[in-house]
Formats: sequence, structure tokens, C-alpha cells
Amino acid sequence: MKRLIALFVTLTFFVSCSTDDEGVAFGSAILPVDSVDIPVEFERGETYQIEVFYYQPTTCYEYYNFYYRKEDNVRTVAPNNLVFDYNNCEPTDDILVSNILNFTPTTRDSYIFKFWQGEDEDGENVYLEIEVPVVDTP
Repeated sequence: MKRLIALFVTLTFFVSCSTDDEGVAFGSAILPVDSVDIPVEFERGETYQIEVFYYQPTTCYEYYNFYYRKEDNVRTVAPNNLVFDYNNCEPTDDILVSNILNFTPTTRDSYIFKFWQGEDEDGENVYLEIEVPVVDTP
């Protein structure tokens, strides 16, 4: 999947450099998380799929990857979308989309996930924080 996205971005770059055409302009946007489907506990060394739900504002948004920051056992996560500059973008505020974040715990300590939910009225970041303990198999 990452190779496909890299190929897409590379092709878009070459098309946008054409002297015949302006090409497709695009940027990126980190979107707020609405909710998540995450296990109540992890087993060390196993891989888990965490489903992250969010709203894409228009049809010109396309999932690219996750903003993902590691700091000790804290993981900060938010969906990162490419935003294409098309003239025919349609609003999609009522469509909830999801993408999968694969996660493999490597320590015995609990993990704290901070899913970014936007900013409050004072401009401070707001997070959905979930702590997931790690258990060892018997």
C-alpha cells in the first residue's frame, strides 16, 4: 500500500511539473478523530488493527497515512489526508470514514494513545486518550 501511495505521489509530482498543464495541486491536512475501535488490552509481540474513524470534509480529501508520534509509551495519532485542488469538490460532512492503524506492542508497559480531536475554543489541542495495558501470555 505504501508503495502504491509513493508511486501516486511521484506520478503526481511529474504531472504537476509539465509545462503544458498546471497539473493537479494538492496539499495535506491532519483531520480530527471522531472515535476509535481499539482492544481493551494488548499481548506483547502481537499485531493489532486499530480502526480510526473521522470525517472527510469534501470529496477532494483522500487518506494518505497517519500522523504518528512516539514518545516513550505515548502514541499521538491523527489521520493525514491529501487535499486535491479540484473545482468539483462535494461536501461529505455526513460520511464517516475509517482507516486501520497496525500496532505491535514491544514492551510490558501500558500504552497511552492520544487521538487528536482538534482544537478547543482557546486553540489548545484536544485528545481522546486511551490507556491499553499489555499482558503476557501464560
